[in-house]
Amino acid sequence: MKYRKKPVIIDAIQWTGNNTFQVRSFLDGQEPNLKSATASDHWEKYCDYVMLHGITIMTLEDGKDGRAKHVASVGDWIIKGVAGEFYPCKPDIFEKTYEIAE
Repeated sequence: MKYRKKPVIIDAIQWTGNNTFQVRSFLDGQEPNLKSATASDHWEKYCDYVMLHGITIMTLEDGKDGRAKHVASVGDWIIKGVAGEFYPCKPDIFEKTYEIAE
């Protein structure tokens, strides 16, 4: 049998490499607190790290505790699913699967 994906409106953000603050805010549901010098220093180190290794996203699938780690690379879209879960999606797949909702 064949099935069609139900039309669902999702929230998503593309990680450009220059919007790590916005991506982290999207994933955490709040802006990172960078008011102290220590937090600001840690943030810079974090940004350097994720540019080299990607942003780790905990998903709801198949890990030991029911969650699994996935890594988003620069250019990937990060999608918030219907159950509030997050997962990365390569740009070419995102373009074939999603369109802007009015």
